[in-house]
Amino acid sequence: MDRTFRAIGLDMDGTLLDTRVDYSKMSDLLFDEMVRMGVPENVLDRSGGSKFNIESGTQYLIERGREKDLWDMQVRINKTATAIEMENVHAARPFPGAIEVLNELREEGIPIGVLTRGSREYATTALKTAGVWELIDSLVCRDDHPEKEAKPSPMAMQHLAKSLGTECSHILYLGDHRFDHDCAISSGAGFIAVLTGTYDEEDWRELGNGFPIIPSITELRSQL
Repeated sequence: MDRTFRAIGLDMDGTLLDTRVDYSKMSDLLFDEMVRMGVPENVLDRSGGSKFNIESGTQYLIERGREKDLWDMQVRINKTATAIEMENVHAARPFPGAIEVLNELREEGIPIGVLTRGSREYATTALKTAGVWELIDSLVCRDDHPEKEAKPSPMAMQHLAKSLGTECSHILYLGDHRFDHDCAISSGAGFIAVLTGTYDEEDWRELGNGFPIIPSITELRSQL
């Protein structure tokens, strides 16, 4: 890496933890709600599935000056979304080598934060179930702040930075989804992509930007 980082930020699902959230069901929940709000079905791109491709519907609403309706919608469905997340939370496990990496970072005095689009209830339960709750210093979830400030908004990374006592530019963030990439890059944080989640190497190459791509969190130490 070409700069010094003072803290590590981690996405949770697909990056730190191996979980079983049904993201196809989650995206359908959002799309179905958008249809009820008047977004034409032919505008929506449901092909993303687990990659959680909701940009088509959100862009339609934003272009028509309905950004507030978009945020209100996501607040409205938060309870149902959390229920979907909690369905298989008991299956949450750290990826192989993740605990060892966290312990090494802690021994070196490097703050560790988790920034997730998961709800506070779900994320806390998953981290405790996986046995890593005591190994992180901060957790920022989608419902900790106004919906419009959740990942992929750069505001999400700003909240993480504040909780870790640093600046976005001093955080190196690992993620498995475009939301992670967009949040990190737009906030000025460093970014490393992992292949343990929803995006494969081809997906990442399409985004460009020249960020490192590693097989899993286990390889993080080699990038520091």
